Amino acid sequence: MPATSYRRALPEDAIEFASPAGKQVFAEALAAGGLDGYFALAEQFHTQAEPAFCGLGSLVVALNALAIDPGRSWKGPWRWFSEELLDCCVPLEQVRERGIDLDELACLARCNGASVELTRAEGDDERAWRAALGASASGEVVVIAAYDRAVLGQTGQGHYSPIGGYSAARDAALVLDVARFKYPPHWLGASRLWAAMRAIDPATSRPRGWLALRRGAPDVVVGFSLSCGASGWRGLAAEIAALEPALATATTVGELARLVAPLGHHLVAREPGAPESRDAVASTRTALRRLAMHAQIVAAVGAEGADAATLLVLAFAAQVAPLARATIAADVRAAALDCTLAAQVSALTAQAAALGAVREARSACADRCADA
Repeated sequence: MPATSYRRALPEDAIEFASPAGKQVFAEALAAGGLDGYFALAEQFHTQAEPAFCGLGSLVVALNALAIDPGRSWKGPWRWFSEELLDCCVPLEQVRERGIDLDELACLARCNGASVELTRAEGDDERAWRAALGASASGEVVVIAAYDRAVLGQTGQGHYSPIGGYSAARDAALVLDVARFKYPPHWLGASRLWAAMRAIDPATSRPRGWLALRRGAPDVVVGFSLSCGASGWRGLAAEIAALEPALATATTVGELARLVAPLGHHLVAREPGAPESRDAVASTRTALRRLAMHAQIVAAVGAEGADAATLLVLAFAAQVAPLARATIAADVRAAALDCTLAAQVSALTAQAAALGAVREARSACADRCADA
């Protein structure tokens, strides 16, 4: 029979949440207003479903704490986030094998209805980290920290955990460790956690850091998202990068449609599940077909791919040549863009922009490594 393990002892500088000392820190932080964001997280706190699902488990806690409706069924009639629904950026099989990096986790958060700010723990200035802890403590945002366990004297390497609160008096963060089979929730010095976030992630060659999550636009169901599929986040980023020079010089809507049409297989309509999601998809399709450009796009790429191509043309409008951009803008004004369609376009544009930011950051890192 293979050896098994039941939990590990925390390093001496960590204070176990349920210990008398941990309860004392909790009471002090609660009285000082450092736990206003804790209770929504505590309602949703759970154990990651797989050994490599710490990122997914942390995101499940965050999305449910933010009361974001996934718009898709979980079990029976219920809509609820669980790890198996977080598949729009990296296939779950890949996450089981290798885990997930910070950029990919941000992608997952965005395509599931969250507004995301990603910050790397770079340099020696911890002020941004302290500000994020303060925002998390107040309940303004949900923070997920990405850190290296080894730096903290814990076993293992890269890990994610939501931050449940902050004791300013002790300068300690409450780490809601989703690997509860390994370590319990614990209080940890903010500077110690900062040092662990500064560790380089071998997958990206960049420091780790944190995500600050907010609920996306209220009352808007995300009916469409960009799914990376088997090619993964980097593969889709590369596909978009290859298109950018041509997008910048295209002058007609038909030309743009032919350029973006190959990306259509990445555009996922989340029709299964909630009636609200199906309604959002149906409303978006109706609004797309009312645009004057839709007929031109049908002529360029065919009726079957026209809806996807039209939505992608709108999502990439900021990157196209001025003449084509003016044509698109005039069409949108004339059609009085439907609010549901506007929300879908905004969500897709944010995803595409995030892909570009990740690609540029990685390129800059590669340049620095080459210089060294």
